[in-house]
Amino acid sequence: MELQTLGDRNLRKLAFSHVIHSIKRMNQKNKNEPKNRALQNIMFSILQAEDETRARRALTTLCELHRRKVWFDERTANAICKACFHSSSRIMIAALSFLLDYEKIEDDDDSDASSDEDDLTTHNPQVILSKEAVYKAQHKGTTSSKKKKKAKLQRAMRSMKKQQRLSSEKSSLTYYSPLNHLIDPQGFAEKLFSRLQTCNERFEVKMMILKVIARIIGLHRLILLNFYPFLQKYVQPHQRDITNLLAAAVQACHDMVPPDAVEPLFKQIVNQFVHDRSRTEAIAVGLNVVREICLRMPLLMTDDLLQDLVLYKKSHEKAVSAAARSLITLFREVCPSLLVKKDRGRPTDPKARPRAFGEVSVASNVPGVELLQDGDGNESASDGSDDDNDNKENIDTDGDEENQLSGDAIGSEDDDSGDDNAIDEDNDTNNSIDDDSGVSEDDLDGDDDEEVELEAEDVDELEEGCDSKNSESDAGDGSPVTKESMAKKRKFSDFDGQLIAADTSLRALKRLAEAKIGCVSSDSSDGILSNEDFQRIKELKAKKEAKIALAQQGFKVPSSDQLSIKRVDPVKLEAHVRQKLSKEERLALIRAGREDRGKYMARAAIKQKKTGGLSNRQKEHKKAMPLAAKRAKVAKSRQEKKKKQQRAGKQFRGRKAWK
Repeated sequence: MELQTLGDRNLRKLAFSHVIHSIKRMNQKNKNEPKNRALQNIMFSILQAEDETRARRALTTLCELHRRKVWFDERTANAICKACFHSSSRIMIAALSFLLDYEKIEDDDDSDASSDEDDLTTHNPQVILSKEAVYKAQHKGTTSSKKKKKAKLQRAMRSMKKQQRLSSEKSSLTYYSPLNHLIDPQGFAEKLFSRLQTCNERFEVKMMILKVIARIIGLHRLILLNFYPFLQKYVQPHQRDITNLLAAAVQACHDMVPPDAVEPLFKQIVNQFVHDRSRTEAIAVGLNVVREICLRMPLLMTDDLLQDLVLYKKSHEKAVSAAARSLITLFREVCPSLLVKKDRGRPTDPKARPRAFGEVSVASNVPGVELLQDGDGNESASDGSDDDNDNKENIDTDGDEENQLSGDAIGSEDDDSGDDNAIDEDNDTNNSIDDDSGVSEDDLDGDDDEEVELEAEDVDELEEGCDSKNSESDAGDGSPVTKESMAKKRKFSDFDGQLIAADTSLRALKRLAEAKIGCVSSDSSDGILSNEDFQRIKELKAKKEAKIALAQQGFKVPSSDQLSIKRVDPVKLEAHVRQKLSKEERLALIRAGREDRGKYMARAAIKQKKTGGLSNRQKEHKKAMPLAAKRAKVAKSRQEKKKKQQRAGKQFRGRKAWK
C-alpha cells in the first residue's frame, strides 16, 4: 500500500495487482477469516485517515476486491459507504460513483442472466393456460381473429414468465447492492442529506449525492420528510438533468411515506410539466413521472386531476398519448372508480381500491391455501355447495344492516347450533316487555293461519306492536317459538328490538370468522400440508395468474417490495420522445439519404432514358392502319392546315359574339 503512493506509474500498477491477486489466492479454496479481518482492519484505518493519496488507494483496493466478490461481506460494504463522509471531496466522489455504477453493473448482469435463465430447468417458469383459451386461438374465428388471439396468449405467457422469474430471483436473494447492507440506513441517509444541504460542490456531485440518498430511501423504505421539499425547489422543465432528478424523486417514494409530505412535490410536477402551453417532451415526461409516483403512492391521485390528465390520450404526439394511456392502464387495476366509465374498460376487480396509509395485509395462513380449498370444493360439489351457501347467507346477514334491523334474520335460519345463546338473550329482553303488555298465553296459541293474517295486516297496525308483544309473551313463558315468528318479531320491533338485532349481527360476524378458521384447519386431518398440496397450490396459482394475465392484457401491478428493489431508469421517463437533432446530425441524415439517389434529371429525360420497350404514343406511330383510315386521317390533317392558313393573317382569334 505504501508503494502505491509513489510517483512511478508502473510500480503503482504492479503493487496494486500484487495486493489484489495475493488476497484472491488466499481466499480461493475457502475464506480465511482471521487473515481477512486483520487485512481489512489495516485497509479501513488507511481509508479513514486524513492522507488523501493513501486513502484513495485503499478505497480503490476495497472496491476492486468487493467487485470481484473476494471481500463480499457487510464490513467491506459499510466501509465503502462510510467513505462518502470523507473530508476529501475526491474520495467522496469515488465512493459515490462506485455505489451508483454498482447498480448499473448489477442491472446489466441481471439482464444477461435473465436471457439464460429461460433455458435452465431449475428456474423454468410454470405457465398454465386454460384449454378453452388455447382452443379458441387455434380453431375459432377468422384467420385474423385467430392471429390476434394467438398473439394475446403469447403476451400473457411472456408477462407471466417475467413475473415468475422476478419472484424467483427475489426468493433466491440474487439481488445485491452495497447499500442493501447498511448497518444504520436512516442515520446514513440523514447524515448524507445534511452534507448535501451544506456542501459547495459542483452540480454533478450534488446530483450523485441526491441519487444515492433517493436509492437508500427507496431500498430501505425510510422516512426523510425534508428530502421532498428540497427536491421541489429544482423541479422545473428547464432544470439541468431534470430526468435524473425526477427519477430520484420517484425512487424516494414508497407506501410508508405519508401522502401529505409528497403532495406538494406531486402538485409541483403536474403544474410545471403538464399543461397546454408546455412542450410535448415536458408533458410526456411529466405524465410518465406521475404514473411512476402513483404506482408507488396511489393515494396522491384525485378523480378531478386524473380525468384532466387522461384527456391527453387524444394528443397527436405519440409520446403524450402513450403516457396518458399508460396512466389509464394503471388506474384500471389500482382504483377503477377514479376513472370515468368509458375509460374503465373491463377491469378484473371493479371494486379495487388502494390501501390506506399504514394499512398492512398480514398473512394469517399459508399463502394460496384458499385456492386449494376452492379446488377441493369443486371436486366435491355437494359438500362444497352447502358450505358456500352457508357462507353466503352468513355474509348477507352481516353485511346488510338494514335487513338485520328490519328483522330479516337469514343467518339465524341456517345456523341452528350457534343461536341458542342469542334466543336466550332475546327471551330475557322480551320478558321485560311482556310484563308491561299484560297479554296472556291463551291469546296467542294460534296456528300458522294467524301468521298469514299478521302478514296481511296493514303496516300501521303492525307498528302498534300488539301482535308482536303477544308473540314475545309466548316466547317468554316457555312455549315453542318458530323461526317465522322470530323473523316477524324483529321485522316490526321497536328500538330495543333493533339493538338486539345489531347484537346478533356481531355474533354472526364472530361465527363467520370461526367458521373460516375451522374450514382452514380442517383442510387435512392433522392441519399439515404435504408436498403434493404445495405442488397443487403452485399449479392453481399459475392457473389463476394465467387467467388474470389474459384479462389484464399482460399488465400486472408489482408489489411494494419489487418496487423498492427496482432501480428507476431516467431513460424510460422519456419513452417515445423525439430528441432534437443538432445541425451536424441533420446534415449527416440528409447526406445519407442522398447516397442511394442518383443525379437529378428532368422527367422527360428520365422517360426518354428508360429501358423496357416503347411507349403507347410511339407504338401508335408504328401501328399498321387500314387504307380508309389513312385517307381519312390525311383529309383531316389537310382541313386543319387550311383553317390554320385562313386564320394566320387575321388579328381576331376568337369567335364573334354577334352575326
